[in-house]
Amino acid sequence: MSIRIVRLGGPRQPGEGLRLGTVRRPPRGVPKTDYARLDYFDLWFPNLAPSAELLKAFRVMLETHDEVLWPTVKKRFVAEMAEPAASRDLDLLAALSHRTDLSVGCYCDSEHHCHRSILRELLLARGADVVPLDA
Repeated sequence: MSIRIVRLGGPRQPGEGLRLGTVRRPPRGVPKTDYARLDYFDLWFPNLAPSAELLKAFRVMLETHDEVLWPTVKKRFVAEMAEPAASRDLDLLAALSHRTDLSVGCYCDSEHHCHRSILRELLLARGADVVPLDA
């Protein structure tokens, strides 16, 4: 049993289990009934997405390729995930990772400068069974 960190909209891998969309907004122009069929997600879970304000900072960083912004953006997202509700959600996913397969993800092409890389670290710190990036 484990958690996979995935790119939403990409093909599902064996053992992914329930796919959670940790994004601020669902995919545009896609009917809700097609989210799972088109490999976006089975359940929209914006609880673990960056706030709208922080999402703007992520976009600026990605659009300008400004590596200097990454530590600041990361620190702000970690602070958001330390809030009680998000922290409990992370604890829940970490516990579930030892009982069932599931996956969390977002739309970014690369995990490198994406909030899902931070989610990976936070889940690992809570003892979650997380599938390695290169698996």
